[in-house]
Amino acid sequence: MSGNRVGRPFPRRDRVLFELAPGLIHVPGYLDAEAQAALAADLAKILREAQAFTPTMPRSGKPFSVRMTNCGPLGWVSDRAGYRYQASHPETGRPWPAMPAAVLRAWAALAGCPAEPEACLVNLYAPGTRMGLHQDRDEAEFSAPVLSLSLGATALFRYGGTARTNPTRSVRLVSGDAMVIGGPSRLIFHGVDRILAQSADLLSPAPGPVLPASVPAGGRLNLTLRRVSAIRRA
Repeated sequence: MSGNRVGRPFPRRDRVLFELAPGLIHVPGYLDAEAQAALAADLAKILREAQAFTPTMPRSGKPFSVRMTNCGPLGWVSDRAGYRYQASHPETGRPWPAMPAAVLRAWAALAGCPAEPEACLVNLYAPGTRMGLHQDRDEAEFSAPVLSLSLGATALFRYGGTARTNPTRSVRLVSGDAMVIGGPSRLIFHGVDRILAQSADLLSPAPGPVLPASVPAGGRLNLTLRRVSAIRRA
């Protein structure tokens, strides 16, 4: 199914959440327009300090269609040596910038995890780019969810089950939306089918915030927060 709202809506304080599958929670409009603009300004600073790079596939060296950067103690990278987390930028060797306070607040509000995130991957989607179905399984701690925040153009997000052959559905993620991928859905296959270029977004040249040239006009920024190392339990 494509672009349909699927799932059970239920209230949580002043917002409505949609449970698309057990543990897969869509939070439409989590960031209002003011919060989106403030986060975009934070990301502009991060991109100046930790420039976007193009990861490549292990072994083949084929470049990804999306560019990316990271913030937080660890960052996710991919090259011929494989997928991994590391404490420094793969091109500059510098430590990653700190995570903005806004994303830490989002984690505290939505993740339901006692430990803080250690990595925030920032994917830069230009119009026409996509992300194939994949699992987020390079972390040592699967009890913590992956938390996604969207800025910019609307994305058609596709999700399935824990096997690649499971049926899939899709949902539109608009600027300001959050998505929690946790619980029984922590290891589902998911990806981005396409960016809907006709959607209005704050990453256009005007009147939104001025971002570095590495962010394409009409594109999308997606932040995914992850807990990487095992959580120490009493």
